[in-house]
Amino acid sequence: MLDVRKLRLLLELDARGTVTAVAQALSYSPSSVSQQLSALEMECGVQLLQKVGRRVQLTPQAEILVRHTADILDLLDEAESELTTSLTTVTGVVRIAVFQSAAHAIVPRALSILAGEYPDLRVEVTEREPEQGLFEVAARDFDLVIAEQYPGSTRGLRTGLDRVGLATDPIRLASSAEPGARIRASSLAEAADLPWVMEPLGTAARTWAVQRCREAGFEPDVRYETADLVAHIRLIRSGNAVGLLPDLVWADERPSVELVELPGTPHRTVFTAARRSSAGRPGVVACRDALARAVPAGSPLSSEA
Repeated sequence: MLDVRKLRLLLELDARGTVTAVAQALSYSPSSVSQQLSALEMECGVQLLQKVGRRVQLTPQAEILVRHTADILDLLDEAESELTTSLTTVTGVVRIAVFQSAAHAIVPRALSILAGEYPDLRVEVTEREPEQGLFEVAARDFDLVIAEQYPGSTRGLRTGLDRVGLATDPIRLASSAEPGARIRASSLAEAADLPWVMEPLGTAARTWAVQRCREAGFEPDVRYETADLVAHIRLIRSGNAVGLLPDLVWADERPSVELVELPGTPHRTVFTAARRSSAGRPGVVACRDALARAVPAGSPLSSEA
């Protein structure tokens, strides 16, 4: 009988691309992963991996096993969900990946709700960029991800994941509210010649922000680049930059900068995603319910996406 643990290593190799990446993800040594995959080849009696330059590539026979392994792990997820549903209390561990502003605005209140209602449930939260979090839920590193999508763009679809809307989050132009501030703007057009702070290149937030500036007829002068939205706020508040900020960064606090509506009042969509095979686990269901109840006023629940 084939060993499910070895089969999962093959599935991980297919998803992550290298033995080193598999080892890092599962806290193994690369040599241990290679040994286990070699043992799996012996058990199967067929070649599963072939060298292509400095990397390994799955053979057609390995791809057959990968397809069936994904189904097997989904069945195990469903069995675990059914087993835990039969219990009278919600227990176990739920691992959540979350992006920064949701971590500030939604997660603390949700954790308080869960602690009060499900004291036997352990919830672990790790900050991840949305795209990475979605991948890692699909790869079974996390059980649930809070992710976002900017208007006019889409996230890559992962057939094994569901998607449930959590909130809408308006995005506004932000500049200093300090009297006499050197850098201020009351419209996007007025920000054309000002220094900007934005998230790093390649992020959905950066792509969307630059596109909005271009639609307004200018290329933004991005002098400050950071994924830390608290740093954005401080640079803007101190009068060193302007930027585009989502409302969730304020949670229930009063904004400390001047906010201006953008044309069309754009907003991003915040949603959760879980593997379909484990979305019915009581712990995952409880976390989603608590997250929905924790959304700040003014960011209404969106319908299921």
